Amino acid sequence: MSKLQLVIGNKNYSSWSMRPWMALTVAGIPFRETLIPLDTPETAALVSVHSPAGRVPVLRHGRQTVWESLAIMEYLAELFPERHLWPKAVSARAIARAVANEMHAGFGALRNACPMNLRRPRKPIPMSEQVLKDVARIEQIWRDCRTAYGKGGKFLFGRFSIADAMYAPVVTRFDTYAIPVADDTRAYMHTIMNTEAFTAWREAAVKETWIVHADEVD
Repeated sequence: MSKLQLVIGNKNYSSWSMRPWMALTVAGIPFRETLIPLDTPETAALVSVHSPAGRVPVLRHGRQTVWESLAIMEYLAELFPERHLWPKAVSARAIARAVANEMHAGFGALRNACPMNLRRPRKPIPMSEQVLKDVARIEQIWRDCRTAYGKGGKFLFGRFSIADAMYAPVVTRFDTYAIPVADDTRAYMHTIMNTEAFTAWREAAVKETWIVHADEVD
């Protein structure tokens, strides 16, 4: 089988890159990482070598190119069915796909107000009503998934899945911006942040020196 290459952006800022990187790493799927710094004069040209969409992340697998985080992870789930990147049960898998797609398409208020920035000191910022609505909805998703499907482990559907990868950057936002959350939300955040994959990503992120000014909200 051809080797996998994952092309990503800055680990400090690129939430979309973090998602498939976490999925690959937690699942123990070998891959080669190529990092392209974002928001530089060379970024567009460097990304265009790998991505027809002009964005990261991109998965290269032989002659196959897949872009968009969720599409990449769907491809990995089909390529490595034994890694169970989606829950095994049909009902659980349906809900996992639903909440993953809700994350992919929604929560714009939270994303815009609280960009992923792992180097930022933990401190709160003023939150609009829409941001707080996004936070409440995400907490409810996590609670419902854990209650209905999480009895086999500490993740949303028991064992780590694509759904967890999709929400991992949200965990960083809740943490970085000191957003008040319920105890069960905090417990799930600790589950994600205590994974070896997350720890490795964060350690690399805080060592980066590139600055994306649009994601520095202070």
